[in-house]
This record gives sequence, structure tokens and C-alpha cells, in this order.
Amino acid sequence: MSGPSSLRPAAAAGVDPAGSDPVLARSRVVILAGVSGSGKSVVGAALAGTLGLPFADGDAFHPPRNVAKMSAGQPLTDTDRWPWLDAIGTLIDQWRATGQGGVVACSALRRVYRDRLSAGRPEVVFAFLDVPWAVLVHRVANRTGHFMPTSLLASQLAALEPPHVGEPTVRVLVGERTTVQEQVTAIVTGIAGTGGAVV
Repeated sequence: MSGPSSLRPAAAAGVDPAGSDPVLARSRVVILAGVSGSGKSVVGAALAGTLGLPFADGDAFHPPRNVAKMSAGQPLTDTDRWPWLDAIGTLIDQWRATGQGGVVACSALRRVYRDRLSAGRPEVVFAFLDVPWAVLVHRVANRTGHFMPTSLLASQLAALEPPHVGEPTVRVLVGERTTVQEQVTAIVTGIAGTGGAVV
């Protein structure tokens, strides 16, 4: 992971999300993507609060066997992940059926995972939190009450396929001092300004 200590210019602090076409953002299903420790749950919950949308943490959709494997320091395989991704997809479809958007925190490390979540769901846009390695290690090592050990961070980074042009993604470069609100602003501005293209 890489990234400067500030956001890209288009996502600079001081931009009011309320002035960035929140109606467009509220019609989306935003998936906060990134490796463990990137801040998906915290930023996702704040984004959902800003937009008045429901929030779901993807970790809650893992079956017990997945949680047991990760707690034991064993990386998940694709076979482990497909039912988990499909459960999140079912939630997204429930939101879509009611005509509303939502926010989900889900690592979505590989392109094939993101394709599975977005296939047939044009409302889906990913917000990829790009965080430096040192910041990730510090966060994972110091958090409590989570089943993901620091030892699995390397395997997640090895599996990570960062989004490329053509994917419906807003990319946020996160530094040690980047605030949650700056990240929320970046995501809302990115969605409104790009229609979901990589920024």
C-alpha cells in the first residue's frame, strides 16, 4: 500500500459533502474496500451517517468457520469467500428492492470479488481506502475485540488487486493524519464528480 499523507486535490478537506450532490450519493450502494486496518468500518459508518443511509459491516456476514480460520491465523480461500460475498450481495439486493442505497464495509480485495458484488447492480460503487503499510500495522496491532490477527495482514496485501480504470471506484489516499471526515468528503465528492470512475 502506498500514498501520501494527504488526499488527492479533488478530495481536499474543506469540501462540504452536502454541496456535492448528496442525492446522487444516496442513490448508490457504496462498498468501503481495502485490507484489514484500512478503516472501512469507521469510515463506512460515518459515510452512512452523513448520507442518511443504512450501514452494514461485512465482517458480520462471515460464517463461523471463516471467523474460526481467521482467528487461528489461517487466510481464507476463494471457496471460503464466495458464500460470504453472496450474503453481502443478497443484502445489497434487498436495499435495491426498496429503492434506497446503503453502505457496506467489505475488503473486496480482488477484482473478481468486486465483479461478483457489482454484477447486475449498477448502483454499486467502491470506495478504496489506500493506506500506508506502517499505518496499517499500527492500527491492526492496537485494536481490540477483532478476530483478524496482525499476522494475516501480509496475506491480505499479497491477495490485494487494487482497482484499475474502468472499475466503479473512488480511490482515497489515506495518510497518518487524514481524518475520517476528510475521507467521507473525498468519497461523496468522488461519487458526484466522477460517476464512480477511479480518481
